[in-house]
Amino acid sequence: MGQENFKQMRKAMVVSQLRTTEVSDPRVIAAMSHIAREDFVPAAQRSFAYADRGVQIGEGRALNPPLTTGRLLNVAHVTKADHVLLVGAATGYTATALGQLGGSVTAIEQNAKLAAMAAKNLAGFDNVKIETGNHADGWPASAPYSVIVVDGLVAQIPKTLLDQLAPDGRIVASIMHDGVPRLALGRTAGGHVGYQYFADGGGCPLPGFDIAKSFKF
Repeated sequence: MGQENFKQMRKAMVVSQLRTTEVSDPRVIAAMSHIAREDFVPAAQRSFAYADRGVQIGEGRALNPPLTTGRLLNVAHVTKADHVLLVGAATGYTATALGQLGGSVTAIEQNAKLAAMAAKNLAGFDNVKIETGNHADGWPASAPYSVIVVDGLVAQIPKTLLDQLAPDGRIVASIMHDGVPRLALGRTAGGHVGYQYFADGGGCPLPGFDIAKSFKF
């Protein structure tokens, strides 16, 4: 499949998936309009790179659907002033978007093979660091973070991650809530994190967290 076809598929993703579902941040739309998502998936999966579903990338993992990524980034409101932790770097697609949006980004990936692929794909970004470690542990060495992006479906956000959030920080994730995967925005206030669930929908399960047994991917 030629580059022109991928460009058309990327444009269709923006028009039919992002703009029709409240992804309104022009910086998020611009980033996802220019990043060649097909470069972050195996050759056999490139034709599905822009489909409205998870895309298998090997190692038992899948990239989140573009819509899930777009909606999470939209409510995260990442700016050049932010210090961001990305949990679940995978092959580096969301890290690339954050590299364009954020001031400094630490992306953690617990699968060494995927971490190496992400580091290769992010070679041109001086403001993004790829680290290898358990997802649920985050990366306390670079904490606190003004924004934490959990790039996958989790049963709950562990205290280990919340402890790395700045006092006025925010966290976005897909969380199993009452047995249903929902997109959530959490904000810190008074030493606690309160969540606003703003959309039903999922994301691909992220290893290192306990996913409810009732959910099947």
